[in-house]
Amino acid sequence: MVQSCESTTESSAPKKQFGITRPISLAGPTRGDLLRTAELEKILVEAGLYESEEEAIKRKEVLSEIEKICKDWVKQLTEQRGYTEQIFEDANAVIFTFGSYRLGVHGPGADIDTLCVGPSYVNREEDFFIILHDILMENEEVSELQPVPDAHVPVMKFKFRGISIDLLYASVSLLIVPQDLNISEESVLCNVDEATSRSLNGCRVADQILRLVPHVKNFRTTLRCLKYWAKRRGVYSNVTGYLGGVNWALMVARVCQLFPKASPSMLVARFFRVFTQWRWPNPVMLTEIEENKELGFTVWDPRKYHTDKKHLMPIITPAYPCMNSSYNVSASTLRVMCEQFEHANEVCRSVELNNASWRGLFEPFPFFEVYKNYLQVEVVAAYEEDHRLWKGWVESRFRQLTLKIERDTSQQLQCHPYPSEFTDPSKRLPHCAYFMGLARNDSAAPAAAGQLKFDIRDTVDEFRADVFSYLYWKPQMELFVSHLRRKNIPNFVFPEGYKRPRPVRPAGAGKRTSVSPGSEESGSPAGGGTERNGSGSPAGGRNLGKRPMVEGSGEPDGQRPGKRLSTGSPAGGSIGKNGSPAGGGEEGSGLPAGKGKRRICEGCSEERMSPCKKRVGESRNGSPAGGGESRNGSPAGDDGLKRVESVELVTIGDLNENGSAVKEPSNTIEAALKAHTAGSNSNSETPEKPLRHVISNSKILNLALHF
Repeated sequence: MVQSCESTTESSAPKKQFGITRPISLAGPTRGDLLRTAELEKILVEAGLYESEEEAIKRKEVLSEIEKICKDWVKQLTEQRGYTEQIFEDANAVIFTFGSYRLGVHGPGADIDTLCVGPSYVNREEDFFIILHDILMENEEVSELQPVPDAHVPVMKFKFRGISIDLLYASVSLLIVPQDLNISEESVLCNVDEATSRSLNGCRVADQILRLVPHVKNFRTTLRCLKYWAKRRGVYSNVTGYLGGVNWALMVARVCQLFPKASPSMLVARFFRVFTQWRWPNPVMLTEIEENKELGFTVWDPRKYHTDKKHLMPIITPAYPCMNSSYNVSASTLRVMCEQFEHANEVCRSVELNNASWRGLFEPFPFFEVYKNYLQVEVVAAYEEDHRLWKGWVESRFRQLTLKIERDTSQQLQCHPYPSEFTDPSKRLPHCAYFMGLARNDSAAPAAAGQLKFDIRDTVDEFRADVFSYLYWKPQMELFVSHLRRKNIPNFVFPEGYKRPRPVRPAGAGKRTSVSPGSEESGSPAGGGTERNGSGSPAGGRNLGKRPMVEGSGEPDGQRPGKRLSTGSPAGGSIGKNGSPAGGGEEGSGLPAGKGKRRICEGCSEERMSPCKKRVGESRNGSPAGGGESRNGSPAGDDGLKRVESVELVTIGDLNENGSAVKEPSNTIEAALKAHTAGSNSNSETPEKPLRHVISNSKILNLALHF
């Protein structure tokens, strides 16, 4: 009987439940799961995701020095404002950390998100962004100081002894801030404004996440893995419209709640399995959303607030006031992330079946091989400091370009912004370039699905006007937006500095066989998301080109019926009489397979075994190249930015007044091209009119995209 009572007591004892629902599975890891976890951790170590002991010590020293500076700053203000000696002696400021550093998943070179909590009489507008800013400016160990007072969460960015710091400030309703202040208590939110609440929320959310996961070590390993994957696949950037660090942390924490006893390798696979099937916009929540009528802050509630109803991928913070941390996600970026989830889910299935390794999961996404149309946004300034400020502003507005294109095309044109910036080493002025892939939305309405042309000139003009409203704009700050075809992507975006030739199948190869993810035989980076025929379809997503791509041509097979394929394809990528790749040489070139020397063809500017039949300046159909696309693989010339501008005007083309496309360039573009070409080839130092005014003219700049 006693035994029965004991068993009844044990069964009736409440078990701690993590999350708002019961776990999906309480299964623990098998021996195979533990081996896969060890392999996963080995990859993370080899990728350099863990900092050294020396760097960890340096970070602690930097935080200690920043806290000392903040304490002295508060004491200085206390003395200036005539407070008593007792208050002056007790005056204090406390430094808290949040983000990846607080969660324990930061890596080498990562920034430290810090929060300074000060007394009620020290404000943000003047004391923090002016007085403390000047104190930091005079410190020799501080560099790249950049205040951002107008941000959603006001922040001061700088480097201290080479370590990047994002410093926030919160003034709480206390005359003296105790050193052991518990920031997780809701009492710290009394009598503070919205900006202060958002500043405090970062630390409060980080503490809540660590409390709400069943196994902190497994959570950290899984989060490191997911952040590394997201960066490799180009979906890690809150400012671009994807997910940032706190978003990934909340999603991983939710999966840890659903599988509380799973190992990191199991959690990674379950993560993609769960979010491949997730029905957005159902929110991801770690706890129930609570309201506090006394404090009165607005919490996320789509039933009450119309703006919350528009959120596409809500990921809710667990600390009061609960907010959506992923409000930047758009329809296009959500589509991209869902496709990446599907691809990763397939790789994880292969790993669990021992048909692939974890390395296939982390293969970089071949962004410049997937789409046929791209937008290039180039940011230029005369000086390094001006460029750093200008680039930060443009990057913060880049997401607006995606939203404007979605709005003006009724989401018939899908955008894929790439979160990384690229720099051309051959250019002298400080600059960088951002890229956006463009594709027609085949799932749109039947009438729109067949649309082959999108005119986004007005959209780009509106985006440029928005960017040039920068409060600290200077005449040397420029912005260029251009339309590029895939074959015109500049070489500096590729890791090797040049385009890799498309893979070639041996002559006489039979039917294609499927290749598991991570295999190098697929003709693309392992797990890279492109099919073996080079069609460039996103892995795990829809096929952007329904017909197979002709190797070396960049166009779908059969797009020009009745026309013979050019024999001037790159060496090893020619097309035989039967339509299959020849065995390594060029048909009709007189060279055996694998013989000869590759050289640049003057007609098409591509590497070939022998010259093609085109003349210099001709396009594919033999018409002058001015009305179509530049054959040059890179819009950048030897003379820097001037050559880029002329290519932008040529590759974009022109429209007649009635809106129809013309095959040859208008006199205005032709004259501009000749003038810029002549200027680039001469040694004249005569200053030219800034091209910004020319490019912004919608009659000249045409972003009519043909599919």
